[in-house]
Amino acid sequence: MITALGPCTLAGLYATDEVPAKTLPIGTGPGQGYRTLLRVVVPVAPGDVLEVTGRARVTNDTAPPYTVGVGYHLWMYDCDNGKGSSGTWTLISSLCGDNVTRDRHHMPVLTDTVYTVPAEWPAGHRMVVVLRGDAMSTAADGQAITVDQTYGQLTVRRWTPPA
Repeated sequence: MITALGPCTLAGLYATDEVPAKTLPIGTGPGQGYRTLLRVVVPVAPGDVLEVTGRARVTNDTAPPYTVGVGYHLWMYDCDNGKGSSGTWTLISSLCGDNVTRDRHHMPVLTDTVYTVPAEWPAGHRMVVVLRGDAMSTAADGQAITVDQTYGQLTVRRWTPPA
């Protein structure tokens, strides 16, 4: 999809380095243990364009050592619909992933996207933008990989399109 809006105005810059997840439990398949790696609340209006960048780092200290696949992606939900994180989550980026072996040990998690706030977005409602991740391996045995606490950053630039 190609988006061309013309000159937009930067309406806000929102960022966090608070990483709430300490670990990603290792499941046997994708989507079994989603965790919030980073989240930021953004006031938005229909038609706004969000430029989102996220980074984190995970460490594989499994013993005995085995390879762990890590999936990560950007999501959003409505902060003000009365349901919060129990409401509907919408995937706003492509699905990304990589394998962290014991030899590799530390793996960066890097992703970005450009997302247009839908025309039907409720006026005055804030959006929570979330970098989520999960871990999986066919050798899963109840262990988890570490989400490194000092390597995360989620940044959202909110742009308003021309009138």
